[in-house]
Amino acid sequence: MEKEQARLRIEELTEKLDRWNYEYYVLDNPSVEDAEYDRVMAELIMLETEFPDFRYKTSPSQRVGGAVLDAFEKIPHKRLMLSLGNAFNEEDIRDFDRKIRMILHKSSVTYTGEVKIDGLGISLLYDQGVLQHCVTRGDGNVGEDVTSNIITIPSVPLKVSEKRPFEVRGEVYMPKASLERLNQIREANGEPLFANARNAAAGSVRQLDSSIAAKRGLDGFWYYLVNARELGQHIHSQALDYLDELGFRTNHERRVLHGVEEVLDYIREYTEKRESLPYDIDGLVFKVDDIDAYDLLGYTAKTPKWAIAYKFPPLEVRTKLLDIFLTVGRTGRITPNAVLEPVRVQGSLVQRATLNNEEFIKEKGLMIGDTVVLRKAADVIPEVVAPVKEKRTGEERPFVMSETCPECGQPLTKVQGLHYCLNRECPSRKIESIIHFASRDAMDIEGMGDKVVEELFGEGFIHDIPDLYNLYNHAKRIQELDGWGQKAIDNMLSAIERSKGQSLEKLLFGLGIKEVGLKTAKVLSRRYKNLDALAKATEEELIQIDDIGAIMAKSIVEYFADEHHQNVISRLREAGVNFDYLGTDMIDTSSYFYGKTVVLTGTLTHYGRSELTELLEGIGAKVSSSVSKKTDCVIAGSEAGSKLDKAQALGIQIMDEEELLSHLGNLRG
Repeated sequence: MEKEQARLRIEELTEKLDRWNYEYYVLDNPSVEDAEYDRVMAELIMLETEFPDFRYKTSPSQRVGGAVLDAFEKIPHKRLMLSLGNAFNEEDIRDFDRKIRMILHKSSVTYTGEVKIDGLGISLLYDQGVLQHCVTRGDGNVGEDVTSNIITIPSVPLKVSEKRPFEVRGEVYMPKASLERLNQIREANGEPLFANARNAAAGSVRQLDSSIAAKRGLDGFWYYLVNARELGQHIHSQALDYLDELGFRTNHERRVLHGVEEVLDYIREYTEKRESLPYDIDGLVFKVDDIDAYDLLGYTAKTPKWAIAYKFPPLEVRTKLLDIFLTVGRTGRITPNAVLEPVRVQGSLVQRATLNNEEFIKEKGLMIGDTVVLRKAADVIPEVVAPVKEKRTGEERPFVMSETCPECGQPLTKVQGLHYCLNRECPSRKIESIIHFASRDAMDIEGMGDKVVEELFGEGFIHDIPDLYNLYNHAKRIQELDGWGQKAIDNMLSAIERSKGQSLEKLLFGLGIKEVGLKTAKVLSRRYKNLDALAKATEEELIQIDDIGAIMAKSIVEYFADEHHQNVISRLREAGVNFDYLGTDMIDTSSYFYGKTVVLTGTLTHYGRSELTELLEGIGAKVSSSVSKKTDCVIAGSEAGSKLDKAQALGIQIMDEEELLSHLGNLRG
């Protein structure tokens, strides 16, 4: 292709992809199938590779990430990025409104009410219609340039029709579904879970490798046009409408509110609705709608007087931190854990909570014996928030990190702030590896749970993963243990025998290769079909596969090159464990569910949740964790909750279990 032809074709492809991104991520109304989008993106990347002079920073191809920085550049804010004053109750809101009315000499003021996203404040700077910089709030005066990470968010416009310089501020956040998906991957990889969506978003935005941020499923809402009046906008709600026109993703839960009573109604409404939103909010924001009044209302040293944030009451409790103990994961990572005086949080009795690592404890300033604030992060994970220092009696004692492994006594190694036991013979590492290998998402050995593995390991019947397949040699001795009858032993041995026939992706995930989660195991299995073929792969070859980066590729190659791991694989082969991929890449496009986005809710009697998810994905459906306009069908079992309500409100097809079975036919097999 001639150079000029390439330039014109790149412009054409860019225009298509920009339009499709806007339709999909901002309007939530895609006009093309994913396959067509992928095909056009692949052609664009190919042409930009061949003609690098035409690879611009506004190209849609730049959203996949890849830039790796040594550090983030500091950028001063042209206008201070201020915080908002807080209101915690109706009295605070009425007082805010009273002061506004008094200064403006009005009997009633019009406000814009907006939900307050629990994310990371970001400022976008544009000039000549092109995004120039994306900057964190920092200390309000100076922020960090995180452009390489923010441009990976598909809803952020890289270019707009407005040519005059302007600045837009908003919040980058992680949707609940993205957090759930990310934590599933981290759990499968033996990594610590993100406590909440805000931490996950902040950590993602501050990755020096933008390809990591690109995979985290971030999004953003933009809520403030800083130099609105310079662009002819004098009403805040109308300025947000103008941002809509320019292609920004603004939050349409906003509302123009006439007077303080409507403000209070809005608070009551969203106090009830907050849990049903697909993202976390930690409050509401109210701004005087008349931008021209801002100069008269003025600012304090830290906050504008024309806006206020209403904070929802925190779902937090207090309890005692009785002790801190260490656990050893299958990778050797050492995790401090809190022993808490039992306390009920959002319906659950909590007695333990992870403290992540030594630095976490230091940063929080925790001491053993402290009264601490506890909450359920993301409504699931118990999180120690902070000590209540005014409750200290002087009997508290600091936590001192052990220099040796609590299980095997070997010296610990500190890597990037984390402590590891590198002893492969560490009992705890071995036990955790066996538990992982036998888990449902791995080899699915029914009945081989934590307690069983710990007991069999402690009695000396198993020392490592391959020993599972020799347990039949110890059947008589196991029967001598308390609680073990012949039927229980037969069931266990049958489950172990069945596991030999699992498909390659199950085995690959079960081996616990660092960085390789369940999804990656499936990708590798479909690609290589056999474990021996994968074992011969090079880093260069692996990096060419979608979703596999340099770190993961290196980890895979190192795993198979390790003599210890080679021995494990050899013994599994001798035991008769299947090394082949047993799935099929041939999806029946005539299937009722092919190409549909499906959400599961409630309790089903014929299927487990993971079983049905795997089955639906196997016949070409996409199974999502949340209901949206893009959802085609909701499969509702008994005790279905808010997802069913939302589907009914949106007019989405709802299918009961009987109808599901009629469409699936004999697929369960």
